[in-house]
Amino acid sequence: MEFLSTLFDNAQQWLFEQLLQPLLFNLGLASYLEDGYTAAGWFLVGCLQIVIMVLVIAPLQRWRPVEAVTDRHAIRVDMLYTFIHRLGLFRLALFFTIDPLWDMVVGALRVRGFETWHLDALWPGVTDLGWVSLLIYLVVFDFVAYWIHRGQHQFVWWWRLHALHHSQRQMTMWSDNRNHLLDDLVHDSILVFVAVLIGVAPSQFVAIVAITQLSESLQHANLRLWFGRLGERLWISPRFHRRHHAIGIGHESPTSSAAPSPAVQAGEAVPRTRLGGCNFGVLLPWWDMLFGTANFELRYDPTGIRDQVQPNRHGQLRDYGRGFWSQQWRGLLRLLGRA
Repeated sequence: MEFLSTLFDNAQQWLFEQLLQPLLFNLGLASYLEDGYTAAGWFLVGCLQIVIMVLVIAPLQRWRPVEAVTDRHAIRVDMLYTFIHRLGLFRLALFFTIDPLWDMVVGALRVRGFETWHLDALWPGVTDLGWVSLLIYLVVFDFVAYWIHRGQHQFVWWWRLHALHHSQRQMTMWSDNRNHLLDDLVHDSILVFVAVLIGVAPSQFVAIVAITQLSESLQHANLRLWFGRLGERLWISPRFHRRHHAIGIGHESPTSSAAPSPAVQAGEAVPRTRLGGCNFGVLLPWWDMLFGTANFELRYDPTGIRDQVQPNRHGQLRDYGRGFWSQQWRGLLRLLGRA
């Protein structure tokens, strides 16, 4: 681990010194050198994730696919989302827009006597070990992420944005980052606030995000895989998460039917259902088990949203857009109640 850490640090230093540092100087942005160094780290982490996805998860998809690939255009759009998020383009946009606001808020709290509460300091000695501290923060962030995900499926305005993520009917390892940018903004803002609140070190935050994203890429893969009766209750598998994306199951209330009816599959009009769902966990299924939202049925159902196959009272199916910009635009229209 020490060798890998040193190798990563050297690569980050080289990337910063050879590319980012000269660029920042030439643009008159020398005051952002520290942020540039951090950005180099995020970029490398994203590159490593994509390499692992291509070398490990992609062969698994070809080995045991759930379904045949029929919509390559949708997958290419998902790849664009992945590159935007994993290679730091979305974080760069946040840096110039939202981060100054966060700095102002945190600064105001500091002036009023607010001090960061270091969660890992509650267990002196043991949490001096970096990996123990990382595991504690990983569990805490996963708990927060579970409730963020519940909120995305509970509040109508939030679901109207988050629905874009569920509109992918050809799930692959690229589907995790298929989100509306406003949805990502709300999601990431909450996580940043929690990180500031409990005193997560920047390096730990990067590691938590990287572990979470890579695991989510596996969960969304077109892969017929589960972890066994015990393993399914320790870490979220592609089978467990696919249940969350299943039409008529994963994002509807527990009072909805347990499976898509033949009418839904045939595209016939059926009664509207309420928001809700199952399997909201991000890394650990523990929270679903604790709060009664776990569904461990060993099934691989079609994915998507009911209104993509169920016409409304006018006989129309909902359009979530085919390209990146059309999907973002239609998300805004849904948020305003116009689509």
